[in-house]
Amino acid sequence: MELSTPRTMAAGPWLQLILCLAVFAAAGVRQACAQPDSKGFISIDCGLQGEEGYVDNATKLVLATDAAFTDAGTNHNISAEYITPSTARNWYTVRSFAATAGAGARSCYTLRSLVPGLKYLIRARFKYGNYDGLDRPPVFDLYVGVNLWMTVNITGPDTTMITEAIVVVPDDFVQVCLVNTGAGTPFISGIDLRPLKKTLYPQATATEGLVLLGRLNFGPVEPTDIIRYPADPHDRVWYPWIDATNWVEMSSKRKVQNVDDDHFEAPSAVMQTAIRPRNASQSIEFFWDAEPQPNDPSPGYIAIMHFSELQLLPSNAVREFYVNLNGKPWYPSGFTPDYLYSGATYNSLPSRHSRYNISINATANSTLPPIINAVEVFSVIPTTNIATDSQDVSAIMAIKTKYEVKKNWMGDPCVPKSMAWDRLTCSYAIASSPRIVTVNLSSTGLNGDISSSFATLKAVQYLDLSNNNLTGSIPDALSQLTSLTVLELSGNKLNGSIPPGLLKRIQDGSLSLRYGNNPNLCSNGASCQPAKTTRNSKLSIYIAVPIAVILVIVLVVLVLLFCFLRRKRPGSMSNSVKPQNEMTTSYALPSGVCEDGSLKLESRRFTYKELEMITNNFQRVLGRGGFGYVYDGFLEDGTQVAVKLRSHSSSQGVKEFLAEAQILTRIHHKNLVSMIGYCKDGEYMALVYEYMSEGTLQEHIEGSNRNGACLPWTQRLRIALESAQGLEYLHRGCNPPLIHRDVKASNILLNTRMEARIADFGLSKAFSGNNDTHVSTNTLVGTPGYVDPEYHATMQPTSKSDVYSFGVVLLELVTGKPAILREPVPISIIQWARQGLARGNIEGVVDGRMHGGYDVNAVWKVADVALKCTAQASVQRPTMTDVVAQLQECVELQNGRTECNANNGFYTGTSGIDPNLSYDSYTTDQSTSVSQNNTSFEMEHNFMRVPTMSKGPAAR
Repeated sequence: MELSTPRTMAAGPWLQLILCLAVFAAAGVRQACAQPDSKGFISIDCGLQGEEGYVDNATKLVLATDAAFTDAGTNHNISAEYITPSTARNWYTVRSFAATAGAGARSCYTLRSLVPGLKYLIRARFKYGNYDGLDRPPVFDLYVGVNLWMTVNITGPDTTMITEAIVVVPDDFVQVCLVNTGAGTPFISGIDLRPLKKTLYPQATATEGLVLLGRLNFGPVEPTDIIRYPADPHDRVWYPWIDATNWVEMSSKRKVQNVDDDHFEAPSAVMQTAIRPRNASQSIEFFWDAEPQPNDPSPGYIAIMHFSELQLLPSNAVREFYVNLNGKPWYPSGFTPDYLYSGATYNSLPSRHSRYNISINATANSTLPPIINAVEVFSVIPTTNIATDSQDVSAIMAIKTKYEVKKNWMGDPCVPKSMAWDRLTCSYAIASSPRIVTVNLSSTGLNGDISSSFATLKAVQYLDLSNNNLTGSIPDALSQLTSLTVLELSGNKLNGSIPPGLLKRIQDGSLSLRYGNNPNLCSNGASCQPAKTTRNSKLSIYIAVPIAVILVIVLVVLVLLFCFLRRKRPGSMSNSVKPQNEMTTSYALPSGVCEDGSLKLESRRFTYKELEMITNNFQRVLGRGGFGYVYDGFLEDGTQVAVKLRSHSSSQGVKEFLAEAQILTRIHHKNLVSMIGYCKDGEYMALVYEYMSEGTLQEHIEGSNRNGACLPWTQRLRIALESAQGLEYLHRGCNPPLIHRDVKASNILLNTRMEARIADFGLSKAFSGNNDTHVSTNTLVGTPGYVDPEYHATMQPTSKSDVYSFGVVLLELVTGKPAILREPVPISIIQWARQGLARGNIEGVVDGRMHGGYDVNAVWKVADVALKCTAQASVQRPTMTDVVAQLQECVELQNGRTECNANNGFYTGTSGIDPNLSYDSYTTDQSTSVSQNNTSFEMEHNFMRVPTMSKGPAAR
């Protein structure tokens, strides 16, 4: 067998994508949907028109459009002559990256919300299909992050190329970049990303990646069977290899187990088939040739051969064989595969030869011929280039998004040096990340205020923003840039005073500030008023003091009159703050209390100075979220409050602040957090709401609350019911109804009596409520692990999106586990729970810290409600009204007053799972052979392209 390199495989995967880090500036929020699904998968159909993705028929995975992953390139359809009835949908379109004025040679996709330090399998697909009508397939370079992956060489318009790589991702994002080398316009058909356990493929390290040459399944039942997800939970693609003239196929319907600490976890569906020589005295042989790369003339290769005994052998039978490379033993001793257990032989360090001849032959003691079940071959690429400091990348990407900088600002800002961004200068030190030291955006048409992200470029020495249209004040945070020596701001429309921190830097000689030609900017740090003569100053005092006294008297009278009238007005709400223990009842409000209208806030308005006094100068931090820090505070009457102060670097802006403030002033329910007041004082924005002494539900679930105690089941049930009632009120009690859009355990707060309140309404949206119609939005918001997959695919949230998120919270309450389990491999709590419940083992799913202190029927019922809430299709999910009713039954069941009704799909005993519920359909633990003919991946006749694998394993 001859294995070609990745770029000569018709379906041999290789790619390593990487992309840039997510920034949450308002103009860039559309990219927030570039997140993994509940399995940690990202699947992109590049060039797909519109905002909606679709479900792949074979894998049932959702393929998303690529609009949220890149801001470059154009969409195209391949030529109709290259679309046949057998052509899968994910080959129909491409995105191409033609050179434009001011743009660089590099164009990138960014995959976000990853786990730093984890291994990922990344695939890229290419089919030229003469999309541009030029009939000239291009050649270009592909990078994973800042490291060259390979040269993509498309040999014909109908050629399909799939490349795959396994790499360690150092940050919480990865970029896949296409680089124009002058041999045609780069394009791409699709990208996949799949998380892998850290223990898998130990040859892939922080300094070395693996690029797939071939992954073959020997002896499948059907010659067209391609095995991937869900038969392989990691969605590796195993291509069939059959040659009945040279070998005999073997198979078993019994499951083949992986051993403990298996480094490769070959799926049972692959290991259930094998081959042996047709003549028992012969050996199995195959080979592949090394192909030099531009950056590696002698590439190294890693081979992994998978073996499992599929026959129950009699005691006098022995199957033992040697594996040889180029005539020398791969291992010094023979290898005997275990019955129905996977095993593998592999090299830990790359081997470097011009040709790799593999022979598998029986030992002298063996009474049976050799076998092989599957093989994987990888070339090795270095991943030693160090990317730019991640904080610098985050800052400069936020700046790029805010000001819509085009130029060549794609990929890593500093690396490789030949592709560093225009108008930036970087410092390069040995064995450390490059840093951005110069930013020159003079005369580039910048609009708006000065981004706070400039203040996070900690190594910058020279910052030039002159001759633009910048408005607003100069951020004092720039004075904290200790390396900054020159700040050029002249020729803008800035106003206000030069901040005191910058004035101090100027005075001590550590900073040169140029600010000329800003008509409304003054250099006097204390005041922007022009200086007065002594006589005029005294006259001003004589006049101002009486006027000020009169104004104060008038203001006091008006305030008293206003308060008196408000107190008299029927149905009006008092501005006085109720003690926390009085906030226990719902308020019946007239129709329209949730209505969108003018942003008229009816709660108390605080100044920033008042907030400083309330919080003792923001001394005690209660928590932190996307909006900013939350501080502990006390009002004048001693009432304890929580003050959520918007950070200048917050991903949430004025729009989200006003949305939350407006909603909290207009909705009132015992299970929704109550707002006491707000602050909008210049650039300062804050919300003041009732203090919830017991913190978040998430803290109690994970045991990080102050006492570290485990929540008993009865409290968990009550919290679930109260939270559900709060959401039901948003969906049914408001006019128009509201979708929360960020339901999660950390947004459920608990008071001293452990009563639940839904919080954080900054992302809420109103919907009509008629037939559960969706909310139109161009941005996906929410938290990974809680986001409705249908919303993720369509960008159209419904009230059922909240139901899905609440189902995840219910599973957290049942299991005591987070929404995304990180070890041993990232997996959603939904998938983990479904797998456990499919085995009928509630004790293996429920939080062991409760030590059995629960009614098992109540737990079963809550788990079932959670799984119904997290159904893939929104139409299959219950409403929050239904959920409230079911949870009420669970509370009664726990209290021993009623029993669950089995006819409603719940459980009456401890005997296991309801036979009417098909949990098995959600588990990836397949006990039988699973072979899929997946049309999403096309093959050429001989699987490989040039050179072809003309024979495969040959008997001799």
